Amino acid sequence: MEVSYNNRPVHFEISGAGKAIVLLHGFLENSQIWEPAAAVLAKNFLCIKIDLFGHGKTPQQGEQHKMSEMAKAVNAVLEKLNVTEAAFLGHSMGGYVALAFAELFPEKVHRLLLLNSTAYADSEARKKVRERAMRLVKQNKEAFVSMAIKNLFSEVNKNKFSQQIEAMVLEAKKLSVEAVVATLSGLKERKNRVGVLADFAKKTYLLGGEEDPLVLRSSQEQLAEETGVPLVLFEGGHMSYLEAQEAFLTKVQFILDK
Repeated sequence: MEVSYNNRPVHFEISGAGKAIVLLHGFLENSQIWEPAAAVLAKNFLCIKIDLFGHGKTPQQGEQHKMSEMAKAVNAVLEKLNVTEAAFLGHSMGGYVALAFAELFPEKVHRLLLLNSTAYADSEARKKVRERAMRLVKQNKEAFVSMAIKNLFSEVNKNKFSQQIEAMVLEAKKLSVEAVVATLSGLKERKNRVGVLADFAKKTYLLGGEEDPLVLRSSQEQLAEETGVPLVLFEGGHMSYLEAQEAFLTKVQFILDK
């Protein structure tokens, strides 16, 4: 299914029925990462899986994919479906988009589950990493994608999930150079939304990986303490929905049933 946003299509899929949950993927991913989760959640919820700008079946939108613009596109999907309130589960970049949505449309947020994500803006050091990544993408997108995805997993899981990693790399290589650069630019320039997170503390859970190489455990613990948001940690790295799938799904169902 599609909805038009800024005269460009935004692809989404729905399954199940009941209260809505919006599933938002991370950088270099697409909505299909949520198939195992949606298969479980659709028994009790209306699952809305969305391809964010430049990913999956949704084309690039401009030279910078701002989190706030992607949040507005998510709202366009909800309006098409006549959904006035939803829970949000966002992985990494999807969490940034979910927070931007909460800032723009607070009345539409029933619950926020931020997976391997953060409310902090990029540090100056991290921004320089993004800039190097943009240069590398322009030089050799395939090499960047392969390296970036493998490095998201904990060391022990790189071998355990080698087939899944290979499939994810092949899928990510389909993305255009321009779309990847536009997304990296949006990630680099995203704003600090710690205040937004604090405002939604009673509706929010931080879900993370004990060995996440990107969103460090220490940073997650600091954010949880700063905002009063509960933190749940799973074994593994940045890909908790895969590395700790059973524990992750059990916890998500528990949170949504509260």
